[in-house]
Amino acid sequence: MSAIRHTATADRARRALLRLTATRKPPSPLTPPAVDAGSHGRQVIQAGSSSFAAAARLFDPGTRRSTVMLYAWCRHCDDVIDGQQLGHGQREGSRDHSLQRLQELETLTRRACAGRRCGILAFDGLAEVVRQHGIPPALPLEHLAGFRMDVEGSRYETLADTLLYCYRVAGVVGLMMARVMGARDAAVLDRACDLGLAFQLTNIARDIVEDAAIGRIYVPLQWLHTAGVAADEVCDPRHRQALAGVAARLLAAADPYYASARAGLAALPVRSAWSVATARDVYREIGRKVHARGPQAWDTRARTSGAEKAWFVARGMAVALAMRALPAAPRPATLWQRPQRA
Repeated sequence: MSAIRHTATADRARRALLRLTATRKPPSPLTPPAVDAGSHGRQVIQAGSSSFAAAARLFDPGTRRSTVMLYAWCRHCDDVIDGQQLGHGQREGSRDHSLQRLQELETLTRRACAGRRCGILAFDGLAEVVRQHGIPPALPLEHLAGFRMDVEGSRYETLADTLLYCYRVAGVVGLMMARVMGARDAAVLDRACDLGLAFQLTNIARDIVEDAAIGRIYVPLQWLHTAGVAADEVCDPRHRQALAGVAARLLAAADPYYASARAGLAALPVRSAWSVATARDVYREIGRKVHARGPQAWDTRARTSGAEKAWFVARGMAVALAMRALPAAPRPATLWQRPQRA
């Protein structure tokens, strides 16, 4: 029986590798818009994030559908606030205009969480996900609270301040995703939140200069002060060596959250654990590339290649299975603790 199970696992991994490395034709701009929220979500995740698209393909069909619809809602809200398209062309807009857009997003999100469709695919998809998986409305609204911090130009003095932002824009997404995968236990939800925190700390390190160019500083200001970098001089090339040290601190801060998330894989269904393990390793590799590049980290955006993603897909299944054989380790008490409202 064990041999059969391992053979089936190997076959699934090979099929996933073929899907991941196959040449995919980009969607034509003349293609009529999808009328189904699930189809729309698949298009959005494929265009918006190759890393998450690769991991999402490993879910079972039902989980994958909910995942891509949730991603499409998150992507839509992010794009609306930043005046961008699928995560590209980010620009700084007027505060009043951004606040108006945020209020519209909050209104539509509340309607979706109440089960009321509005004809906008991103929100109709969210309505389906919330209804199907019992996601507390407080979580999508907490996500929008993170965007409000952007709109209001919040700055972050300490790592704890930065982690609150990370929780809102990424940790709560981990909580919603865990519920999509069937998790309800508070300890498992903590691990899911931790992965979101790790992802966002990696994002911040990768995008320090790009974010600063539109007036956003997520790095703890205390760290910039220690490095001798004024907040309004983050984009100055003279400070790249100092910024490399700040980025290294952010990535070191992410490491225990990546480790905590890995320990939570055993509580997930095997295909969900496979997907999460893959996404975790892909994103952690991005952080490693940022660290290895040092002062050149922001010359071009750090990303993983198709071959590297394929390796992490294959490795992800092995990690998911291995974690089932290991004793559960307690979550370190030193890690930032999410609010327990949801």
